[in-house]
Amino acid sequence: MSLANCARTAALAILREIDPATKADAARALYAAVVDGRLACPADLELAEPPDLPGRPARPELVDPRRLKRRSMQSPEGRAVLLHALAHIEFNAINLALDAVWRFAGMPAAFYVDWLKVAAEEAHHFSLLVVRLAEFGHAYGDFPAHDGLWDMCERTRADVLARMALVPRTLEARGLDASPPIRARLQQAGDHASAAILDVILGDEIGHVLIGNRWFRHLCDKSGVDPHTTYTRLAEQYHAPKLRGPFNFEARRDAGFDETELAALVALAGLDAEPSVPPAAPD
Repeated sequence: MSLANCARTAALAILREIDPATKADAARALYAAVVDGRLACPADLELAEPPDLPGRPARPELVDPRRLKRRSMQSPEGRAVLLHALAHIEFNAINLALDAVWRFAGMPAAFYVDWLKVAAEEAHHFSLLVVRLAEFGHAYGDFPAHDGLWDMCERTRADVLARMALVPRTLEARGLDASPPIRARLQQAGDHASAAILDVILGDEIGHVLIGNRWFRHLCDKSGVDPHTTYTRLAEQYHAPKLRGPFNFEARRDAGFDETELAALVALAGLDAEPSVPPAAPD
């Protein structure tokens, strides 16, 4: 197969793109090309890693997360800061999905299609947030941000099992927990347009975490290891951030976490009083 017809090569090229709007448009176009059968995802192709990953603009300035101050969402400036932070998360999520496509050879074809779909949907989220941010008089890059998501990508660069465990199932799953209270504060501030964008993002992110869960379990089954103990081991080995509640149990169930995992989340959070995990709703 010609590299010109290879979606995994294209994913790497888009990952290297520094312009956010161009990257977002290209990610959506790449997924469409794969769905239409114009490009294929050869699993046996081993690609060399270039030194300039990921492609990103000079701004936003990347700082230690502790330097990022929370602002009240009652003010337009505070909501603009929030929208910018969410846009930065989505921009990084495009990069994370594209990185999984080009980096990990030897996976089933569905793996690559899944992560190209994720990249396209993250690109859509990014575009929605950038448009909304412009309505506040700001653009992506106007406020500082942190590099936590890509840092975990770097740590798990040599281990697809760890990547599936700690990026979609850990870092992205935190968004399932954070989204409802953020949405509620936006609604309280009367910002229904921004709250509606969060509804779109949450619905799609449940699917993204579900994809991560599915491939994590696929890899565990293939290796003959227990997913629960394996996750705990990987979280410790790669220094995953300690999770804290409250947890969005309904969204996490929809995203493929089982009841054992939901109970373990409470223990991982180190809560003094372990609340009972709400039971699944009857059919």
